[in-house]
Formats: sequence, C-alpha cells, structure tokens
Amino acid sequence: MTNTYTIEKDGHVLRLKLACKDRMDSIISSPLCKSFIAGSVSGTCSTILFQPLDLLKTKLQAPITVGHHGNSGIIQTFIRVLRNEKFLGLWRGVVPSITRCVPGVGMYFCTLSWLKTTTGFTDPTPLQAVSLGACSRLIAGISLIPVTVVKTRFESGRFNYKGVFQALKVIYTMEGRRGLFSGTTATLMRDIPFSGLYLMFYIQTKKYVSSEEYSNRAIPVVHFGCGIIAGVLASGFTQPADVIKTHMQLYPNKYNGVFHVVKAIIQMHGPYGFLRGMLPRCLRRTLMAAMAWTVYEQAMKKFGMK
Repeated sequence: MTNTYTIEKDGHVLRLKLACKDRMDSIISSPLCKSFIAGSVSGTCSTILFQPLDLLKTKLQAPITVGHHGNSGIIQTFIRVLRNEKFLGLWRGVVPSITRCVPGVGMYFCTLSWLKTTTGFTDPTPLQAVSLGACSRLIAGISLIPVTVVKTRFESGRFNYKGVFQALKVIYTMEGRRGLFSGTTATLMRDIPFSGLYLMFYIQTKKYVSSEEYSNRAIPVVHFGCGIIAGVLASGFTQPADVIKTHMQLYPNKYNGVFHVVKAIIQMHGPYGFLRGMLPRCLRRTLMAAMAWTVYEQAMKKFGMK
C-alpha cells in the first residue's frame, strides 16, 4: 500500500515537473519573450557604453542648479568631471541607468512586437510607424518614470543617494508620489515623439538603402548607419522636451508645471537654453538607439525571428 502511494506520488511530481518544463519552454520560445531578451541585451550594451554622454548632458542642462558656470561647454564639463570624480566618475548613475534602460528597452521591443502582430502593421507606413513607436514607448516609459528620476539625480551629482532602492525610498518619504513621478509629462513629451519619429525615420531609411545590395556581414553596419540618421533627426525634434524634463526631475518642488519651467529657462538662458546639452544627448541617443536596434535585429535573427 505504501509502495503504491509512493509510486503514484512520484509519478504526480514527475508529471508536474514535465508540465512546468513544457510551460517554461513555451514561454521562452515565444516571440514576445525573444523580443524582450533581445531588447534587454541590446539595452545593456548601449547603456554601459554611452553612459558618460548622458552624464555630461545632464550636467550641461542644469549648470546653475549644481553650481556650475552658465557658459560651461561639453569639453569644460568633461574635464571638470575627470578632475573632481576621476575617470569612473563619467559612469556615475550607470546603475539606475541600467535598472531603467535594460527592462525598458526589453519592454519597448516586446510591446512593439506585440503591437505589430496585433495590428498587422508588419510593413508599416510612416504614420503607422510613428503610432507603433509612440504607443510602445508610452507603455514602457510610464512604468519606469521613478527610476528615470533617480538616474537624473544620480548624474547631476547633487544628491548623495547610496543606491537605487534607497533613493526611491528617500524620494517617496520626502516628496511623496509627486517626487517619484516628477517630470512625467516632460519625459513622455520627449520619449513618445522620439520613439515614434525614430522608428519612422529608421524604417524609411532602411527601405531607401536596400539590404539586398550588401553582404550579410555588411548589413549590421548598414543598419547602424540608418539608425544614426534616424537618431539625429529624432533627437533634434525632441531636444527642448529633454531640457524641460531634466529641470523638473531635479527640482520638482521649484516648478509648478511644464510652462513654469519653459518660462524659467527662457529667463535664465533665452531660447538657447533649450539647446543646452544637445551635443552629448544627440550623440548618446543616436548611438544608443542605433546600437540597440542593430543588436536587437541581429539577436532576433539568431533566434530565427528575422
């Protein structure tokens, strides 16, 4: 009797293990999971490599608030960081950047893959591409706003947080939910148009430069070049929103809203204030997006999805 019960129990456990294994294999092999993994890998590579440009951009956009001279340029800011914080200081804020970008890029590509399948826009027109990119970024962006706030504050050098989770706790304790979601409007005003425009420019550039004319080894380079062009155009359109976002996330209690920030920037720097940090941001966003898309498409090709 005991032996029969033991055999039945062992058989049940074995069936349960096999069912769990089949379920996990099904999840891992699904297109959405592959898109998320490929996106996360591409996000990791690009985030670590181009973090110094993001740090310089943040410091340039808020020089007054962190005690820097208003006329500081990218070279002076770069030298000051090296002098005060050494070489590794250029990677200040890389942990919150990874915490934000790795799952964020994964979620973006996963959502984009799902939307393409659901809507049937597998070969989207320019308007469809803008809609796909914008909707995908909206979903991924809102969920990671608190980590974006922490990343911006780490990079500014004004806040002495010990880690991402400690920073989130301190911000929530001192500033409440408003602090965690400060700059949400400006962030979405920047990221949604950027993602929509980038996807449109990227797809249209790839169509113009036919991959059939190049060897398989040259295709990643060609796609990277298409990403560079798309990134420059999309970054230029969304630069003012990025400056507004940085101010709002550094000083949520100082500004009452987007229009208050716009007025303050014009009073301090004039219209030129909206172009502060454009060079490092354009370099970073362009190179990061181009690398992310190139790595993503190569990873999906390895997964048999391209």
